[in-house]
Amino acid sequence: MTAGSGSRLTHLLGPHLLAALILASGLGATTALWTVARRDALRDLQADFDYRSREVVNNLALRMATHLQVVRGAQGLFAGSTDVSRIEFADYIRTQDLTGQFPGMRGVGYMDMVRNGDLAAHVARMKAAGFPRYSIRPAGERAEYAPVTWLEPAGGSNARMLGFDAWAEPVRRATLEQARDTGLPTMSGRIVLQQDDGADRYGFIVVLPVYRHDAPAGTLEQRRAAVRGFVYGAFNMRDMLAAMNADASGELDVEVYDGDTADPQARMSPGTTHAPSLLMTEQRISTANHRWTLAIRALPSFGNHLHSGRARNILWAGIPATLLLTLLTWLLATSRAAAARALEGERQLGAELDAGQRRLAALHDAAQRGQAMMRSILDSTVDGILVDNGRHRILDSNQRFRELWSVPPEMALAEDDTALIAHMLAQLLHPAPFVYSRSLDYDEGRVQRELLRLKDGRFFEQFTRAVRLGSETARVWSFRDVTERKQVEQRERTHRHVLEMLARGAPLHSILDAVVLGIETTNPGMLCAIMLLDADGQRLRNGAAPSLPKFFRDAWDGLVIGHGVGSCGTAAKSGTRVIVDDIATHPYWEGARDVAAQAGIAAAWAEPIRGAAGKIIGTFAIYHREPHYPSPANVVLIEQAAQLAGIAIEQTLAAQALRAGEERFRSLYDHAPVALWELDWSGVRAACEVLRGRAGMADLRGYLREHPDDVRALASLVRILDLNSAALAQVGGRTKDLEMLSLAQVFGEPGLDLFIDAVAALQGGARHFAGEGRFMRLDGTTRANQVTLLVMPGHEQLDFLIVSTLDITERQRMDAELRLLATTDFLTGLPNRREFMARLDEELARVQRHVDGQAAVLMLDIDHFKTINDRHGHPVGDAVLRHVAELMRSTQRKIDTLGRMGGEEFAVLLPGAGHAAAAAYAERLRHTVAASPCRLEDGEEIAVTVSIGCAEIRAFDPTGDAALLRADKALYGAKAAGRNRVECEGPA
Repeated sequence: MTAGSGSRLTHLLGPHLLAALILASGLGATTALWTVARRDALRDLQADFDYRSREVVNNLALRMATHLQVVRGAQGLFAGSTDVSRIEFADYIRTQDLTGQFPGMRGVGYMDMVRNGDLAAHVARMKAAGFPRYSIRPAGERAEYAPVTWLEPAGGSNARMLGFDAWAEPVRRATLEQARDTGLPTMSGRIVLQQDDGADRYGFIVVLPVYRHDAPAGTLEQRRAAVRGFVYGAFNMRDMLAAMNADASGELDVEVYDGDTADPQARMSPGTTHAPSLLMTEQRISTANHRWTLAIRALPSFGNHLHSGRARNILWAGIPATLLLTLLTWLLATSRAAAARALEGERQLGAELDAGQRRLAALHDAAQRGQAMMRSILDSTVDGILVDNGRHRILDSNQRFRELWSVPPEMALAEDDTALIAHMLAQLLHPAPFVYSRSLDYDEGRVQRELLRLKDGRFFEQFTRAVRLGSETARVWSFRDVTERKQVEQRERTHRHVLEMLARGAPLHSILDAVVLGIETTNPGMLCAIMLLDADGQRLRNGAAPSLPKFFRDAWDGLVIGHGVGSCGTAAKSGTRVIVDDIATHPYWEGARDVAAQAGIAAAWAEPIRGAAGKIIGTFAIYHREPHYPSPANVVLIEQAAQLAGIAIEQTLAAQALRAGEERFRSLYDHAPVALWELDWSGVRAACEVLRGRAGMADLRGYLREHPDDVRALASLVRILDLNSAALAQVGGRTKDLEMLSLAQVFGEPGLDLFIDAVAALQGGARHFAGEGRFMRLDGTTRANQVTLLVMPGHEQLDFLIVSTLDITERQRMDAELRLLATTDFLTGLPNRREFMARLDEELARVQRHVDGQAAVLMLDIDHFKTINDRHGHPVGDAVLRHVAELMRSTQRKIDTLGRMGGEEFAVLLPGAGHAAAAAYAERLRHTVAASPCRLEDGEEIAVTVSIGCAEIRAFDPTGDAALLRADKALYGAKAAGRNRVECEGPA
């Protein structure tokens, strides 16, 4: 616009109207630009919120995976040993440094699986182990218990967890049952941690089962039968979130809910606020077979750096600029004097722009600090992380990635990935899985898993997923070292195969070949050999070397061991591992280099094989065709291989000794003077399981006593496999015809009470049973016997029982006669003093057990008995004693006990009788005696009376003698008062 045209426009519109037009145009343009910038800022805010939310979820999943490894390690401790001590368990947990390295983890513990019948022994064992106040909580009778027996760290609030029965709490029990049935790590739902105080006690436990080593665990039923306990980790959700700094910035509110919905009743970690928010999301995370829901909200302070960005700058710059332009227009239109004021306003605008620049610089610094914090988190993870864009450009990586892949410091991990990929491929034994995963196109949410094997023996687990970084799609590669886990799996496969061969009785050379081939198959490039030390411990003999040439094996067969005599000879002599990484230069192979070169052997490692007692029984050698030094994984491999070979050698020798022992046992069995039977009860065991499931009974013994038909059915399932000559003679048989024999020759008929007791005992887990019963000879006569059942080791299915029977008919008759003589008064037939006192002590114990229990005791004395003896003679005195005894029997109840205490003194024990009832009974007895004179053989009648003293049995009496003394004192009171009367002590 020219000066002339501007003057004409000013003249046409007027200064004020022109300024208003300029103002309206400027504000309109500013508003439009602000709207666009505001929309872009909200989009960026949503993207930032989504990124931060995924970051929270990923951090929580990563931390849970890390914590789970600690619990897996504890399970591995039990899997690697049949007898883990509390000290070993505590040492393992202490090395993990739970407080410093695993915040939120309250502890790692072990729950022992205890059956009801083993509860008392378990509690006694814990008290003997140093926990005198140990008890099961909550109390109560249950079929099974899972008390916490170990929990580390052991101090502080964790101590109160000992004895807590997780089986009694529904949520914990469901978790234990799922872990037991699946064999997998299982997380519980929301629980209240017993060891935590305060409001924030919500947490969870992660459980792994521990199975017995000697029991299979391939099926659900086998796992249920084989479980011996559980290892578990206890976690406090509040502390876990605080440790991972999920909301440390104060911009996000994170709430964790148990399950797939954000149910307030399932909230595990309350957030800081519940105010409405425009930015919120629900994310689900699955770990250890359990699901969580994370409700994430943006707090009012979230995204301040975005709100104060471009849109605000447009407002701050556009509005003043518009006003300035309007002002300049108005000033130019009115007078030149306004130009000075407009210049001043321009300077103020410049100052504001400078302030805006400084604020932008501060936001830049904050972004750099956030990036540094993210870098610190990435470098602290256990996984190696690499981020690329899928087009050969590296975006980021962490320090762990460099460590896992041995990336040299001088190799820059930025921009082009050609050098890095070549470095990684050079370390892989089989590069194909890695190359294939790089060729795939990844969609968001898809995860690709591969297992990589390195040339140095390590295994990496690789996960690849697509993520959004702003507007760009990237790939995240995570690598985890799972070498230890794969070694354990490999060792277990080889162990199972070797143990199967041992069980089949395979020859030693075949078993050792299997050990060697198992190592060579999974470790290409290795040639293995086992040498056995001869009986005098001086020479090595070939045991197994299927991959080595025969001339090489022959050269070392019969080698005299000694220092410097090859790798195996030196290892056998020194008892230590020998590593020869280059045979061509090592002095141990000076005399055998030609043989090694002819066989193509360049490196030789040897490990001594030791037996269970530590004695050297051979060597395990690994050869390489190139000079080679062992990696840490190789060292573990040769140690484990030597251990497995030692087991195989000792077990084979033991099996040979066992077969010889079995032959000796058969000879002893056939010629033993004791009656021995071989029985198969496997059918009884299976039928009892069916009965339990059908009837749902808790008391098998009681059920069988009420159902005799089922007892006879079970008895018919017992198979007689064999018997020796002594057993055949005992039942009166002449030939060993098993068809003529039945269970009646062992347990007798009818009722089979002893058989019922034996079934209940063996079904309850007993492996030995003894009892006395009756048996029937083949001629039909019934005699008494003593039966002993023994379940042979390794036959838990009850398919092989040894039963010994002893005819005790004569012994029982003699025992009964001796028992009668020892407990009965020969003259009156009443219990004697010793027997009566035993019954009195039993009744006192019953009274002491029951709060409302009561009983009484009477002391009787025949009045003027000495006069009767003096006047009529002792035979008449004896007749009077028998007469009084008969009268006492005529008045007694079934539960009462009578006794002759000596001379003319008698006693009566009255269970359940109080003071009044005892006095009434005594008065009836006194009256009966007084009204019944003793009639002699010549017809003469002698009047007889008795004096009676009675006393109550008190719960605080130390012994039964105390009550008897009180009754005796009352008796003397009755005599002093004139005889033929009853005197009782006062009520207690």
